Formats: sequence, structure tokens, C-alpha cells
Amino acid sequence: MRAPRLNSSLHIRLRPRLALAAGLALVMISATSCGLFTDERRDTLEAFAEAVNAGDVETAAAMTTDPDSAAEAIQASLDGMVTAGRTMSIGIEEDDAQTVTVWDLGEGRIAETVGEADFAETAEGMRLVWSPQLIDTRLEPGGHLVYSDLLDYDTPVVDRNDVPVMTWQTVTVVTLAAGAEASADSVASAVSDAAPTITGSSIREGMAEAEGQSYAVVTLREDAAAPIRDQLAAIEGVQLSEQGRLLTEDRALTTPVLRGLPDAWEETLRAEQGWSVIARNPDSFERIAGEDAGVVANVPTSLDLEYQQAAQAAVDSEGQPAAIVAIEPSTGGILAVAQNSAADSQGPISLTGLYAPGSTFKIVTTSAALNAGVTSPDELLACPGEATIEGRTIPNDEGFDLGQVPLHTAFARSCNTTQGILAVQLEPEALTQTAESLGLGVDFDIPGLTTVTGSVPTTESGPARVEAAIGQGQVLASPFGMAVAVASLANDGTMIMPGLLENDETTGDAEPAALPMSVVDAIREMMRETVSSGTATALADIAGLGGKTGTAEVGGAASNGWFVGIAGDVAFATFVEGGDSSAPAVAASGRFLRAVAQ
Repeated sequence: MRAPRLNSSLHIRLRPRLALAAGLALVMISATSCGLFTDERRDTLEAFAEAVNAGDVETAAAMTTDPDSAAEAIQASLDGMVTAGRTMSIGIEEDDAQTVTVWDLGEGRIAETVGEADFAETAEGMRLVWSPQLIDTRLEPGGHLVYSDLLDYDTPVVDRNDVPVMTWQTVTVVTLAAGAEASADSVASAVSDAAPTITGSSIREGMAEAEGQSYAVVTLREDAAAPIRDQLAAIEGVQLSEQGRLLTEDRALTTPVLRGLPDAWEETLRAEQGWSVIARNPDSFERIAGEDAGVVANVPTSLDLEYQQAAQAAVDSEGQPAAIVAIEPSTGGILAVAQNSAADSQGPISLTGLYAPGSTFKIVTTSAALNAGVTSPDELLACPGEATIEGRTIPNDEGFDLGQVPLHTAFARSCNTTQGILAVQLEPEALTQTAESLGLGVDFDIPGLTTVTGSVPTTESGPARVEAAIGQGQVLASPFGMAVAVASLANDGTMIMPGLLENDETTGDAEPAALPMSVVDAIREMMRETVSSGTATALADIAGLGGKTGTAEVGGAASNGWFVGIAGDVAFATFVEGGDSSAPAVAASGRFLRAVAQ
């Protein structure tokens, strides 16, 4: 038998095991107020339940014999149950009382806790004898309820060969209490091997910025924390706390790709997440309700750690900001994204940095000219050392003059003047559309990754078109964007869908038409000639490689260097800021390719 509802979230409930007898007791109490469970006691318990349901901790605690302790414990349980909706009801018997709270945790997750109530007459009136068991009988002094999402934290992020890239690891956070500035030098000395950049001075500066709050000095992996844990614990003001973090399996691994992987990993795990509600006591805990998380074997990526390490070593040899992005054309899988520390100081330039692509853009210009029927690979074209075309004078590198040569030779030798002459014969949108066919200028939504490919505006005939033809002026590309372009060329001229997470799908804001195979074959042959007898002969020892060099002028600074290439089922772009020519990019590309070929 259930008593009438007292308000929208409070009702008196009988213990199921004594439903009939308790029902009779309820009538007797209501009518005569006799027996051990009086109206005053019921009113007190009802007021407590109403306050808990309303989240009014102060009022609920005031109904107990120890308001301070009750307020702390009730608040701890409400906080521990996060934003769960709750309905506390009271169950009564003639000589006993209980609370029953149903916690609605969303998505069909329901937990029920049962508490026991005792009463005491006080100078303020009838009060509940405070005990955390008023909330749940499994709670002890100092205990509280806690809701947790359960995730399969043992799930690693792996590369395409199932080699772990990131794993869940225990870390130790070293914190220095406010006012403990005198310990800064001792802490810096203790962590010097693990974190050599941390000094006593830097810790004091950080503490000053914390403005009276504790200051987190450093987070240490377990292998770094273990040898110095006791030493740190003995320093006045030091607090050590262990936490879990998703970290690279190899501490030396660094790539902008890592930034989005923790969120992608968590999203994958949450698709199989479980949950639990526990009674957490000072020395133990007991599960009250929940469901175990589903097992997730791994979170697979397209990364190849061998390629990643080779690319990283290749750019680390450069003093100027440098980056390499490598993609598998047949799948669109991103194999490696590497940039050196000089580039890191500017942000993820390998993925989102926009620069003039210089002569690497001649892949687009020549493809557009072939596709439009303006020329053919073997047609003899002029390659003067300098040419004024529709008001824009452009020179070849160091003014070299080849006279009349086939288009394929002009491409391999990187004749700026030839490209300018071809470009002004094209329709205004030709360069934009051809670039888009190769993915350059397309905005991709890649799960786990933020990227920008570039921008190729439509240009009317004139100086802007001439500049665009050689990858200058308004044309911009990222290293990622140029890698996408050559990967699409290698994919038979069909735009790839670049991806990182094997189980997630990339989308793009355009579906451009593929380039004709006649154009694709001609460009790829020209790229091979560039390596065999053109501007990239330093890489002629690498079998099957085709590529294109690029030098892009930067106002008031040294030119940027580029090299893009295709070798088997690997397409890549190499960028060196301030390289002053394409030579540093060519050299870095060689280090990368030779390392993975071993």
C-alpha cells in the first residue's frame, strides 16, 4: 500500500517485506498518533527528504543532531552523484524508519540507495540522529556516494601495424602548497633529471602567478617519479597525487596528430562505456549499482610509427622550421606528420600553416593546361630567362634560359616563364577547379584531426594569374594540403579522403571531378623526369620516385623551400621555412625516404 504523494518528488513508501502490516501501522499512526513512530518523527523525516530532493543541504542537515557533519557528508554524496536527478522517499514501520532514494543517472541508468533513520529529542525539537547510514546503510563515517563512468582504459591507440602509439599510464602530479616558496629549489633539484627545464626560479614565478593557490610543478611518468617519490614527499609543502593519463608509449614520439587522439580515444571508449555507483568509505568501497564497460580491443589509426620516426628524424636535422606529411594514396590514410621544434614554436604548421607553394603548384598549372587542351607533354614551348606577361615580369631561377623545349622538360627544369605563358591561356576558374580535383582548397572534416589544405582563388587573366601559375600571389597551401594533392594525383587523379582513425569516416565540402588519366599519366612522368634529370637529381638513387621542387618568395625574408613526391604507395610533402631554395627540402625528403627503404 502506498501513501498519498506529498509533493512532486516526495512520497511515503512502505518496506515491501512488511507491506500489509506496515499499511495497518500507517493508518493507526495517521489516526491516533500512537506507537513509537509519531507524527513529529514522520514530519522530521519528511522535511529531511524534501530538503535532499531540493538540493537544500543546509536545511536537510539542520534536521539532524550534527548539522556540520551532516552538511559535509550530504554535499559530498550529492557532488559524487554529479547531476543525477533524485527522489528520496520515506518508508515507515511502527518501530522503524528508512529512506529510499532513487537516483536517475540518465540513459536508463537507475540506482537505489536505502538508509535507516533514528531519532532524538533535542532542545530544538525532534531530530534525526546523524549518521551517513541515513543516506545508505553501506556508508561509514567519512563515506559518501560516487557515480563513475566506466571505460576500458586498457585500450591502446595503435598504428596500422598494431604497434601501441598511446596507452593509459599512471602519472604523479607534483604540487607545491601556497606559501612553500622556500621549497622551490629543493623541488627543482629533485626533478632535475626528469624535467631539466624546471628551476627554483621558474617554480617561484609560477607560484606568484597562482596567487595563493597550490601550484602544479610538473607531471611525471611512473618511471621518472618512482626513484624520487620519497625524496619529494619529504620536502615541506610538496603534495603528490597519482592520476591516469593517455600518453605516448614512446616518450620521444612527438607529432601534432597526437593533440586530437585523446578525445577520439575517449569517444570510442564511451560508445562501450559502463557505469557504477559505489559507497566509498575511508578504507573500502562497495558497488551499489552499475554495468561493466564493454571491451574495446584498440583504437586503430593509419599512422605508421616507422614512417613517423623516419620523418621526425629527417626534419629534426634542419635548423629552420621544417615539416613532412606522408599519406598512403590507395587508402587516404595519414602515415606520418612530423615537424621539428622550430616549427612547434609556431603551432601545428604541418597541418594548418599556410604558405605560398611556389613551383610545386606547377603540378596544378600544368594539369590544368593539359586538361584544357592548351598544350601537350611533347609540345615545344618557350622557356626564356625572363618574361613580361600581361604586366607581370617573372624570371627563372638565376635567369636560366632553355630556349624552345618540350613541356615535360620545362616542367622538370621548373621554367617559371613557361608556366606563366600557359596560365594566361586558361579560363579564370581553371586553376581553382584543377586544384580542387586534387583536394587543394577542399575543407575536410577528419575525425581526430584539424587541418587546412589551402586556398586557390579564381583569378582573371593578368598579373594575378601569372603569379598563381607559379604558386605565388594569392595561392596558399599547407604541407598537409600539398601532401593531399600529390596523394590524389597518385590515386589516379581522384581526390582522396584523408583519414587518421581507421573506424571513422572523413567528409569533405566538395566532390570534384577526377582528372583524366591522360593528364595524370603525363604529370607523373614529368615528376619522374624532375628526379632523374631535372631539379631533384639529388634523389635520383631512390627507385620509382617522382617529385616536384618548389621555392616560394617571401617578402623581406629568405625564400621557403618545398619538395613533393610520390614513391610507390606513399605521397608526401616536405616544407622548410626560410630554406632559401628547395635544396633543404629535397635533402630532408631524401633522409626520410632512404630511412623507410632500409
